[in-house]
Amino acid sequence: MGKNKGGNNLKINKIKYPVPLSDIKDIENDNIDVFVELEDGITYTVVVSTPKNLMWYMDKEEMNYINPSPPFIIVRTLTEDNIKNALESFAEKDAYWLKLYHLVGKRDDVFNIKEMDKVIKDMHEEMLKDYVEFIGKS
Repeated sequence: MGKNKGGNNLKINKIKYPVPLSDIKDIENDNIDVFVELEDGITYTVVVSTPKNLMWYMDKEEMNYINPSPPFIIVRTLTEDNIKNALESFAEKDAYWLKLYHLVGKRDDVFNIKEMDKVIKDMHEEMLKDYVEFIGKS
């Protein structure tokens, strides 16, 4: 993927939750779906989790890692301020990361594997070219 240089920070119009945050028993160990409406009028869905919730999950599954899955936005605790601050960060640069997390959270096939392989190959070839030039100058 190319770098998203510049871009606008998109304004968050609304943040909604399927259940009130006040209903969460342990704000340090849980996760929640979050619906984020940006100024473009589109509502994006992401999962916000805490580090303790990820640890709890690995303990519960008796694993030392988390299997591949859609990404989480990580906050220390599930509070309005923490979630809002994290989402504002994800809304920077035309909401690139918010859109990416939303897309990969919805479907496994959102990105064509052949196109991804081509981008990776092109990046690798460019890196090798740069390396050869660097070594040649040494």
